[in-house]
Amino acid sequence: MHYADYKTILSPQNGMNLYRGCTHGCIYCDSRSACYQMNHDFEDIEIKNHAPQILEMQLQKKRKPCMISTGAMCDPYLHLESDLKITRECIALIEKYGFGLTILTKSARILKDMDILKKINDKTKCVVQVTLTTYDEDLCKKIEPNVSTTLERVSVLKAMQGAKIPTVVWLCPILPFLNDTEENLIGILDYCVKTDVLGILCFGFGVTLRDGNREYFYKKLDEDFPGLKQKYINQFSKSYECLSPNNKKLMVIFQKICRENGILYKTDDVFAYLKRFETKEQQLSMF
Repeated sequence: MHYADYKTILSPQNGMNLYRGCTHGCIYCDSRSACYQMNHDFEDIEIKNHAPQILEMQLQKKRKPCMISTGAMCDPYLHLESDLKITRECIALIEKYGFGLTILTKSARILKDMDILKKINDKTKCVVQVTLTTYDEDLCKKIEPNVSTTLERVSVLKAMQGAKIPTVVWLCPILPFLNDTEENLIGILDYCVKTDVLGILCFGFGVTLRDGNREYFYKKLDEDFPGLKQKYINQFSKSYECLSPNNKKLMVIFQKICRENGILYKTDDVFAYLKRFETKEQQLSMF
């Protein structure tokens, strides 16, 4: 890891990324893409100097509270968060100043900060977002090797359910020829139904590949799934969007199960909910 100076922590859209890079090892990670101009090894985590202090100054300048989001480009619960606790410091400031929080992770380390998440949700709104891609635990350990398994992430959803903290699942990516099956989809959706997730974000059943992450993805396919790289090349060439041949069939199943269980599934609806700042009374009315 290494440190770097930054002038701001919050983006103009109130997004917060405290680290750059990742140690979770997901084989499909878009954040590896060259377009993000990361000038250091992806696993050599860049830490933003004095992040909590900078965040506090930015929050103090806000005219009114809003939703603060984190986790879009870098998981806030990387391995080193256990020691550094920068995410914990920053979400404690969000609670202190009465802002809302949407936080996206693949790690059960978030449970260590349940006390703060509850406080935020008691005041305003806290939404915990969890990525689920693979029902098969063995496959999960291959494509997402250094992060909490699917079952461990489901335990996060269950804990949030018990704490009355709303949850959203990111159902992506679904890798063509690997986990683009009805069995995988129904298994994940069953977890979502049983843990009362409020919404599911699905942008189509497939994966995006571009310079930087494509090369790493193909390298990992060669290591763990011999022959599959050539299948991708034959099917998609150098396309950015690689949709599963099963996309239409899976989308019908996805939408049907969501409608039957009252789960938000239209992306505009889910994002509108995530961006909407609400008081405690408004947030509780969702239940």
